[in-house]
Amino acid sequence: MTLDRAIFAFAGFMILLSVALTVWVSPWFVWLTVFVGANLLQSAFTGFCPAATILRKLGIKPGCAF
Repeated sequence: MTLDRAIFAFAGFMILLSVALTVWVSPWFVWLTVFVGANLLQSAFTGFCPAATILRKLGIKPGCAF
């Protein structure tokens, strides 16, 4: 799995998790969804993604999937 795919998978998982927590635990978890969305938006413009830094340190390599 490449770093780009890992970022997409992590962001999707976090959004689904936050929606589930919002429905079943507390409406305040909607702020986790907002945070993930805002982080995706800012990383599109700045190129900086904290999740990419963490995943890179965990050993996921950047590269082409093809």
